[in-house]
Amino acid sequence: MEPHVQNQQHFLIVTYPAQGHINPARHLARKLVNSTGAHVTLSTAISGHRKMFTSLSSIDQEFHDGLIYYLPYSDGYDEGFKKDVHDHNHFMTESKVVGSRTLSCVINRLASDGRPVTCVIYTLLMSWVADVARDHGIPCALYWIQPATVLAVYYQYFHGYKDAITANANDPMAMVKLPCLPPLKIRDLPSFLTITNKDDPYYSVIGYFSETFETLERESFAGKKPKIWVNSFDELEADAIKSVEKELDLMGIGPVLSSLEGAGVKSKDLYNTDNDAYLNWLDTKPKSSVIYVSFGSMSVMKKRQIEEISRALKDTKRPFLWVVRKDNREQVGIELEELVSGTDGMVVEWCNQLQVLRHPSVGCFVTHCGWNSTLETLACGVPAVGVPQWTDQGTNAWLIEERGIGVRGEINKDGDIEEEELKRCLEVVMGDGERGQKIRKMATFWKERARVAVEEGGSSERNLRAVLAMGKADAN
Repeated sequence: MEPHVQNQQHFLIVTYPAQGHINPARHLARKLVNSTGAHVTLSTAISGHRKMFTSLSSIDQEFHDGLIYYLPYSDGYDEGFKKDVHDHNHFMTESKVVGSRTLSCVINRLASDGRPVTCVIYTLLMSWVADVARDHGIPCALYWIQPATVLAVYYQYFHGYKDAITANANDPMAMVKLPCLPPLKIRDLPSFLTITNKDDPYYSVIGYFSETFETLERESFAGKKPKIWVNSFDELEADAIKSVEKELDLMGIGPVLSSLEGAGVKSKDLYNTDNDAYLNWLDTKPKSSVIYVSFGSMSVMKKRQIEEISRALKDTKRPFLWVVRKDNREQVGIELEELVSGTDGMVVEWCNQLQVLRHPSVGCFVTHCGWNSTLETLACGVPAVGVPQWTDQGTNAWLIEERGIGVRGEINKDGDIEEEELKRCLEVVMGDGERGQKIRKMATFWKERARVAVEEGGSSERNLRAVLAMGKADAN
């Protein structure tokens, strides 16, 4: 291992052990290496580390992929959290207690190896990391992996607007006006804000977001404006960023969407991708003709939802590429053959989503509106049909419509999008009508805005240089 150069920055990025958290953390890690030449170590819980690197001889073995170092901590659940077995509240508490101790050991180990950490970056649900960094005298920043609009909504919720939101929690179409933000419907807000039933399994999640803002408040009391790096860009979310700029040092540095391919680095999802057959299949399809469907790494589609989507795709008579994870199929008892029989479609267990969205044959993305997926479809210029499920996805679907790059599908009382509604949305986005033409034009517009933001002199590139300069000053 090369000794650490004492005046060189060394970023330690600490992230929650789930695909939707690890991916943006890894993308940021590569961006930091390429932008600064700094050392970057990414640390997630052992369970996530093991899924990324299955051939390691020991569960806590360090790995270097050519650019990034990976060194895990233990959260007390080294075999992983299993929602049908484990209690989520106990998991989060244990993660904080055990994680604080073992992450401190990681920081000490890096220092003893001649690679002292100069800046700690942590993601959502990991606010305890800031306390560990503070105990070691290391500057830290929150990497917000959801849109700035969501951060602004949470901020207002915890600063005087809780009652205004919860009073209308059961009316998805009720309007809420928050400072410096456009009017939003209840359904457009992060779902954890509207859970009022204490028996709901996710009722306690809002407490973890509260801890995040309490951590930020402690920095404010110390006389420093809390530093937050957000995976978005100024042009996309100007209102949201400005709405909290007096209280928070919020910097848009996105889209941070590196595919982690090339330069000796190979992307490693927590799910294994199918072979390149789907890319070869896409090569045979006309430009902008394929419907791509994926609801991400965590959503579990019910059997009825899968059947509704299947019928809609068949009726469109268009080619489609559909991701249905093996664990989801096994849970509901559906075979691949049932989904593609009599269609010009292909179903895969997992795929490289950026490669798919960049393919010229893809003309529409039916998405659950996770922020990673939303940014990817925007940066690739692919129009979207949003089918949000929970957490920030309703806000992301609102952004898709608000920025004109797609439509939001209406769901029924069971949370499913029905066949006719999906067909309607697909026709709007992919058809020859005036709205579809405008959506495709706006998708191209925002693709260009995203590209400019991260290029030299763009808003995100300037912001990244600024936060790195501040990081050096804080470390000295």
